[in-house]
Amino acid sequence: MAPKLQSQARSRSAAAWLLAALALLLFSNVPVATADSPDLKVPNAPLNEQVLRIPGEDPPAVTLQVTTFRPDGDGPFPLAVLNHGATAVSAGHRGDRYRLTYTAFYFLSRGYAVALPMMRGFASSGGELYSYGCDLGATATANARDIRAVIRTLSTDPHIDARRIVVSGQSFGGWNTLALGTLNIPNVKGLINFNGGIRSSACKTGDASLIEAAGGFGAHTKLPSLWFYGDNDELFPVPVWHAMYDRYSAGGGHAQLVDVGVFMTNSHEFLNYIESMPIWVPRVDRFLDQIGMPSAMVDRRYMPLLFPPPTQFAAVTDVPAVPYLSDTGRDLYRKFLGAPFPRVFVINEAGGVASMNGGFDPLGRAIASCQSSTARCGPYAIDDQVVWKPFVGEPPERAYNVAVKPDQTTTIDFASRLNPDCSVKALANFRLIQQPAHGRVDIGPKDDLPKFAATSPFAICNKTPVRGVAVTYTPAKGFSGQDVFSFVDEGAKTPALKISVTVK
Repeated sequence: MAPKLQSQARSRSAAAWLLAALALLLFSNVPVATADSPDLKVPNAPLNEQVLRIPGEDPPAVTLQVTTFRPDGDGPFPLAVLNHGATAVSAGHRGDRYRLTYTAFYFLSRGYAVALPMMRGFASSGGELYSYGCDLGATATANARDIRAVIRTLSTDPHIDARRIVVSGQSFGGWNTLALGTLNIPNVKGLINFNGGIRSSACKTGDASLIEAAGGFGAHTKLPSLWFYGDNDELFPVPVWHAMYDRYSAGGGHAQLVDVGVFMTNSHEFLNYIESMPIWVPRVDRFLDQIGMPSAMVDRRYMPLLFPPPTQFAAVTDVPAVPYLSDTGRDLYRKFLGAPFPRVFVINEAGGVASMNGGFDPLGRAIASCQSSTARCGPYAIDDQVVWKPFVGEPPERAYNVAVKPDQTTTIDFASRLNPDCSVKALANFRLIQQPAHGRVDIGPKDDLPKFAATSPFAICNKTPVRGVAVTYTPAKGFSGQDVFSFVDEGAKTPALKISVTVK
């Protein structure tokens, strides 16, 4: 059985144990959950997975465990090599095989074969962890030589296009990726570094050693690179990774830096979450295009639907603000607000909802479920943000505040379309967009006095009752407080009306 995803808290406690037990502490990559975990299901697309044994480069001789994926077909496919981080590794636990990650699915969607090698001392790779004290560059370079051995072996595979290779890595793997650039391996076109770095318990000057080694990497590589770091990285503070980038660039390295800002509780692990994909996917697409590597989507099945950005429609906890919902729909939305991330709430024009959390593609699954009806669907909320945008053709809203008395029915609007002689030309066609949470809205025909402005040519009709359509609001029995609902006149090219009701 594949291993379960470990929590961040467990990862930190294991790392603290490792600091006391080993000379080398490698920080920290919690991989995306594996196939049997409820946090991630594999995409519905071919993986053609193989687990290989490939000889490492440096003595003593060891074999490295390497997982490969590739699309269907004979290829040859460009190759993406993805280097793992390190978490919960000890003398008794060498970590789990790096296998299912969003980056692997991303490259598969772009038509790449993917290789995920385990370094010495990890999972089922032979040997022990490299350790060179404060020479953090030497540690990474030793691992990079083993990565080079993996690339050389895979380059002989007829399914691989050995002329087109890109190398990426996260945390410890990102650090090893930067070191690989100094080896000037033919046909490697570029490097992608996600939160790269390393720490050694034998080194008391860890920050300075990282910065110095980054300068050495920049001075000895000709490859372009793309770097991602965040502002709330628990392992590498902003001044450290900024100094690493500055020293790398000053040494002659060609790097683009992306600051992902504050991401969840720890930006060091942002690559492990679907929520980060709208940040890094477009930037990686652009980088691949710049270095002459494929960047276009060729098989959408490998990719989850990316989450749209938040809007200012309403606060996520404002249950009455959600359009179209019935009382049952509001109850489902309240349950959604208690679900763990990633979570998605989708609504349709007919009042239907779909709520999903976890899994490989929660937004895609929710949209598919919602679209089982003929009404248009759209995401309303994702995680703790509202992302709702009105459907195309849905009129904008005008907001009005209305005070009503408890336990009474109040007419909110009355409309009639008249001829110049005050006879009825047509009835309004009101449609309720958003139900109130604490009352009832009724729409129906009614005889009443129109209320045209005094300057209107129809003001003469204000003295005689005419047939029209009324919108009335009745609060729930005993209710007092705030409520809200929206409606639109389908026969008029006017904005929808959002009515904020105060019952007192």
